[in-house]
Amino acid sequence: MVTAVRHLGPNWYAAVMGTAIVATAGVALPVHLPGLRTICAAVWLLSLALLLALLCARALHWRHHADQARAHLLDPATAPFYGCLAMALLAVGGGALTVGRDWIGTTAAVALDAVLFTAGTAVGLAAAVAVPYLMAVRQRVEPRQATPVWLLPLVAPMVSAALGPLLVPYLPAGQPRETLLLGCFAMFGLSLLATLVMLPLVFARIVTGGPLPLALTPALFLVLGPLGQSTTAVGKFADVAPGVVPAPSSQGFGVLAVLYGVPVMGFALLWLALAGAHVVRARRHGMGFSMTWWAFTFPVGTCVTGAEALARHTGLVVYDWLATGLYVLLVAAWGTAALHTARGLLSGALLAGPRPVPVVLRTATARTTSGAVR
Repeated sequence: MVTAVRHLGPNWYAAVMGTAIVATAGVALPVHLPGLRTICAAVWLLSLALLLALLCARALHWRHHADQARAHLLDPATAPFYGCLAMALLAVGGGALTVGRDWIGTTAAVALDAVLFTAGTAVGLAAAVAVPYLMAVRQRVEPRQATPVWLLPLVAPMVSAALGPLLVPYLPAGQPRETLLLGCFAMFGLSLLATLVMLPLVFARIVTGGPLPLALTPALFLVLGPLGQSTTAVGKFADVAPGVVPAPSSQGFGVLAVLYGVPVMGFALLWLALAGAHVVRARRHGMGFSMTWWAFTFPVGTCVTGAEALARHTGLVVYDWLATGLYVLLVAAWGTAALHTARGLLSGALLAGPRPVPVVLRTATARTTSGAVR
């Protein structure tokens, strides 16, 4: 077991995030199918079990393979995935209140979410500062290396912003509720502005540097994360603001949910089409399964919850249909990624170390004084 976790990176938390969002997005769908909530509760329980298993495995990784763990921190391709740890904690915690309470009770769900939200927010804020700092000071990255993975630590505070409002009704009325709501609003701004700074680098790299490597192509879906999650966040602010903040501000949150959410969701659909086209091209060129396929899950799930928020605040049926269609895509992506991950774990391929680069030996040649090759 100790040897098996040597190459277990923080990117594995993406599987927890992708599983949890299937549960939380499913319970808010406008389509009420018999047994759907029970299935979502079971999926949430699976995400909780995955989180606990990964936390233990990653603890073993740090305990017995500290050299590899430090190497991950100094690797610009791996360090951003520490944002996934924060988002996994937050996603499972939020799921406890939205659907997990059906099985564990409201009291236990609130306590679990409070612990995971606090831990996830602390880790997310630390990652949002530490990872860009390491990239600038220790890793010395170049613009041509920019990928959507760089967005991961910056999106984590946005997940806190979207899920924190779930705890507002369980706090004492008055300043505690208002403090949490406005604190989430501050994290919304923090993450949004940081994303707006980073996203042009990613887009410029894709347009001017050509397509991403085949195995990294699914990471294009990560751009959907801050788009869908920010739309979800403003919708949540509008849901809980009445009675928490004064009337003019609470009404402003309702306006923001529509005026911000509608155009951002439009851009998300544009990016979904662009990223999908890149993935189709990559598959035609031989792209096989890797853990980057989990990028098809959580980011799409945030677009589902964003469309659900717009459906609530606009009353438009088109957003109900959009949420349902995106959820079907989410479930298909989750099933595909989960199946391939299970196969990779059983075969041991996903936990194996990187393959050595084959060395091509060239035939030695010599030239005579006349220049002839012999």
